[in-house]
Amino acid sequence: MIPVILSGGSGTRLWPLSRGHYPKQFLPLVSSHTMIQETLLRLTGLEGLKAPIAVCNEDHRFMMAEQLRDIGAKPAAIILEPMGKNTAPAVAMAALTAASEDDILLVLPADHVISNVAAFHKAIVQAKAFAEQGFLVTFGIVPTEPETGYGYIKRDTLQHGSAFSVAAFVEKPDAETAKQYLQSGDYYWNSGMFAFKAGSFLSELEKFNPDMLAICRQALKAAKVDLDFVRLDKEIFSKCPADSIDYAVMEKTDKGVVIPLDAGWNDVGSWSALWDVTNKDSFGNAICGDVLTVDTRNSFIHAQNKLVAVVGVHDLVVVETDDAVMIAPKDRVQEVKQIVAQLKEGGRHEAEVHRKAYRPWGHYDLVDTGERHQTKRIVVKPGAKLSVQKHHHRAEHWVVVKGTALVTKGEETLLITENESTYIPLGIVHCLENPGVIPLEIVEVQSGSYLGEDDIVRIGDQYGRM
Repeated sequence: MIPVILSGGSGTRLWPLSRGHYPKQFLPLVSSHTMIQETLLRLTGLEGLKAPIAVCNEDHRFMMAEQLRDIGAKPAAIILEPMGKNTAPAVAMAALTAASEDDILLVLPADHVISNVAAFHKAIVQAKAFAEQGFLVTFGIVPTEPETGYGYIKRDTLQHGSAFSVAAFVEKPDAETAKQYLQSGDYYWNSGMFAFKAGSFLSELEKFNPDMLAICRQALKAAKVDLDFVRLDKEIFSKCPADSIDYAVMEKTDKGVVIPLDAGWNDVGSWSALWDVTNKDSFGNAICGDVLTVDTRNSFIHAQNKLVAVVGVHDLVVVETDDAVMIAPKDRVQEVKQIVAQLKEGGRHEAEVHRKAYRPWGHYDLVDTGERHQTKRIVVKPGAKLSVQKHHHRAEHWVVVKGTALVTKGEETLLITENESTYIPLGIVHCLENPGVIPLEIVEVQSGSYLGEDDIVRIGDQYGRM
């Protein structure tokens, strides 16, 4: 069985923590591990698992690789999508990448919480048995309330004692319809998790959406392989129809079955959902960071950088990050995505990036910015190297505050230690490298007429960025 990790979501409803370039699946929301890491770690103990296949946006490739490496996971492939096309093409790519059509794919979105791992493992073992017989298995979450935020699966005939044939996939209902679903006992929440043979899925996809499969084959055939990365051909993949597994295959196939899953599942799709799965104090408050409360109950309060003090509020969500504060009643947090839409319409960076930006070589923190200057704190991992580059519109001044920097500046190579500095004039080819065994920290002051990240002309890069 091959775990297939789908990491295509943007997590807009968890703004300002989750952003376009750093979505929720890469964040440690419910434990010290990120949600992607938790997705793999909860499979520990299952027998017969092969190396995972991850599918993610090309912009997230280094975060994906690093987070897998941090937990000792060695992927069979990290498939890079140049743009999102929903889950059906993503799973098709994983199925085409599998070594054998008889390999069973365990398809798992990377942003779920499952508290009862033993029950989850039991359901996976049951799903594997059905997948070996050629069925396409989905996991239906046993509902605990009349939820209007999820799609539903209606069960039909019982199959061999542990799974039901699928009568229908149902869109998100209104409140009254959701109550009827819950009372009937015939409906499950649609989890988006699946198990099937690679060949079984591809056969059904070819039957119901041959154009999608043909384009996926072409994009994969023309893909460039770089270490663990499989870079799909952008021009070809852009022509692929965008569709979910449900619409493309599961609603049409006669081989679909649903296995009920009652395992403390949560898709952490909003701040109220995160409050549900987070440990709380005696007043029902879920607190993270430096927080003080007085007469505060049933609230979610997250402080990333500053002391946050809350007095006399109930059922509120307060989230502070380095560049934004979001406050909302807990029953209206679904509307946070409207804030993100406004940010995007206004062209504001807060929709996509944090003040702290992560790169394959480390990260930088944008400390201060003005009309013709900005200051960054840059941290470079031991042995890491920034790209060889130049700028058309800015000069840079680097001051080493920790560690040792190996600097290439034109034809000159310098070794700079703490409390030393160097100046990079506009247009000069340069490079920064950490030759030491501890993190390198520098303060960078940029000055010039344009300071955007797209004023980088890369001449060489060990991470394949151009």
